[in-house]
Amino acid sequence: MAHQFHLADLFETVAATVPARIAIESDSLTLTFAELNARASRLASGMAARGIGRGDTVGLYLMNRAEHLEAFIASIKLGAVPFNINYRYRAEELTYLLTNAQTAVLIHGAEFGPIVEELRPHLPGLKLSVAVADGSGIALGNSADYAELLASPDTGPWPRAESDIILTYTGGTTGMPKGVMWPHKAFVFACAGAAGYFNPAGPIKVPEDIADRAAKGYPLKMFPVAPLMHAAALWAVWSALLNGLTIVLDEHKHFDPIHIWDKCAALGVNILQVVGDAMAIPLRDALRANPDRWQLGAMVNFGSGGAMFSQHVKDDLRTLLPPNATITDGLGSSETGYSGQALASNAGMMQLKTSPEQQIIIDDRIAIPGETGLIARSGFTPVGYFGDPVKTAEVFRTINGRLWVVSGDAGRLEENGTITVFGRGSTCINSGGEKIFPEEVEEALRAHPAVKDVVVAGQPDPRWGERVVAIASPRIPGAHPPLAELRGFLAQHLAGYKIPKAVVWVSEVQRSPAGKQDYRWAKSMAAQAPF
Repeated sequence: MAHQFHLADLFETVAATVPARIAIESDSLTLTFAELNARASRLASGMAARGIGRGDTVGLYLMNRAEHLEAFIASIKLGAVPFNINYRYRAEELTYLLTNAQTAVLIHGAEFGPIVEELRPHLPGLKLSVAVADGSGIALGNSADYAELLASPDTGPWPRAESDIILTYTGGTTGMPKGVMWPHKAFVFACAGAAGYFNPAGPIKVPEDIADRAAKGYPLKMFPVAPLMHAAALWAVWSALLNGLTIVLDEHKHFDPIHIWDKCAALGVNILQVVGDAMAIPLRDALRANPDRWQLGAMVNFGSGGAMFSQHVKDDLRTLLPPNATITDGLGSSETGYSGQALASNAGMMQLKTSPEQQIIIDDRIAIPGETGLIARSGFTPVGYFGDPVKTAEVFRTINGRLWVVSGDAGRLEENGTITVFGRGSTCINSGGEKIFPEEVEEALRAHPAVKDVVVAGQPDPRWGERVVAIASPRIPGAHPPLAELRGFLAQHLAGYKIPKAVVWVSEVQRSPAGKQDYRWAKSMAAQAPF
């Protein structure tokens, strides 16, 4: 039985409760909970035998495959600190990230072996690198063989505590990535829903409740489409694993909506988890183009989290998916955890409910109705940024004797107690004193039939300070509607000062692997727009 709110304790209890249930169903490996638990213990033993232990940071440089979750679980069994690595980063970005994380262990796909060798001289604190065979045919080099560590005899258990941490690195789309330090107990409640999302009994109250949640949870299959190195995907996976759900993983290297729907139909997927419009729109378009191809009667939820999920896309999906399938839109951030499900809003991106733990903060006080500030969370929170006391002091603030984590998401506190969400405050465009949140303009533009994808940024303007510029990709290559047409379309939905003054057309809008907007890139593209 689990005796503390530690992910390893909780997972081991789930595995003991439903040992024969399938935990992971992937292209190359399918594992029951008992098998996944045993393999993770042996992998942890292999790391321990090579000098890895409590507090060592373990970088997961892997794409979506069973070994990603297996290595995560092995790390927390040891009391080590797993952290996510963006596999699209190049050498300079990786050097920064791995140095910042004080990386002791690097578990990587064999395909990334050459870049690991390039980085090795720059990582003097690296104790161990481990290569996972991934079909790439690339030699292991100086890395240990993952399979050899898996062959180790189980020498656990190891000491662990609820205060052990997990590092979640931010996406770095508006600044350098930062490692958010999540204690296990806070992670369980703020990110994994305390095992209450997929269970009629709701969140656990004491660690021992987890056995009941696993035994009586719904027998569902969840398919996280986003990369596991994205917080939204990892949170969804842990919410599911703690209820004994099956995780479906796809090892394809590229996002392919046809292939995803094929897999959903073939495996009877119940829950599809995506990250915003960048994934939802191609999936919607595939359903429209192939109306009779897939039998999706098993699907009960199409969920998004971590990025803009436009209302018109939700409405379209409701007509294309089975009637029993719900459409959900969660909001959260690496620093605050899950903030809640979006409520419809006419004035912003969405609305959220307030609570004693969720408020609007202005400077160092809690807002009153009618004021706009930044969404903040209290209660179960991270404890700071890894190795960055300056940034920690900016974001983690004590107000009225209570610690609050102030997100980058701007919102207005309404008279009825809800929060109208506008978007990331750091990307807000200030044009002649008017504040414009890119996400609101992006949502409106994506509703235009000629626009495939779009990101909005500010361009320096000598008169207004900034002017709004859209960087868009056309649905049909080369078919660029005139600016006047787009502005006329937007005038039906937005105030005049929010409408872009220029459009930069690109073949593809640049996004993170998880589909998040890359606002640094967008700013550089907006700077090129003609006046």
